[in-house]
Amino acid sequence: MGRKLLSLSIALAALMVAGSASAAVSVLGSSNVNQCSAAALAGDAGDADLQACNAALLEALTDHAKAGTLVNRGVLLLRLKQYDKARDDFKAAEKLEPTLGEAVVNNGASYLAQKRYMDALAEIDRGLALNPEEPEKAYYNRALANEGLDDMKGAYLDYMKALELAPNWDAPRHELARFTVQDPNTGKKGSALENAPPAPPSATKAPWKDPAKKGQ
Repeated sequence: MGRKLLSLSIALAALMVAGSASAAVSVLGSSNVNQCSAAALAGDAGDADLQACNAALLEALTDHAKAGTLVNRGVLLLRLKQYDKARDDFKAAEKLEPTLGEAVVNNGASYLAQKRYMDALAEIDRGLALNPEEPEKAYYNRALANEGLDDMKGAYLDYMKALELAPNWDAPRHELARFTVQDPNTGKKGSALENAPPAPPSATKAPWKDPAKKGQ
């Protein structure tokens, strides 16, 4: 596919604004820990959820559990557009658990939300090197950052990678619908979706599991 790619263009005149994807961490523990984790995984960000995260972080947690809870509170703060506070949590989580890729990838998402695209790319690349459990979200966010920097080929390739990793995820497929590709041999143009993996008729994905809990 990559060898056939000569040029890319956006099907829409104006770049659509797309939300970044955040990666939560599944953490089991007290009711506060569980509520914080469940809210982050479900896409919630209510006052009660944030209070549960705050309360959980006052408990006697292992470093693994505390790092995961910090990531989850940071995800909630991202949704509330409190980017500086979210970054504080992600950096604190990384300090406790340096191999927790979700902390680094989400740090990149906070920069992406503020249109600090170069900073976002640097953090997302660093997070991908740590093998996060949901790399498709990192590739999706990197695609958004690449678009912000007018690197359309990079964006296309990252959206394709995200879709390859999660073919039942609509977000990258939706973004790819805006791209056209051109065959360098024939000059023929077509939708980028012609090269995309088909969506499965039905697909399920195992829940994210905190790698820090392995062996515990």
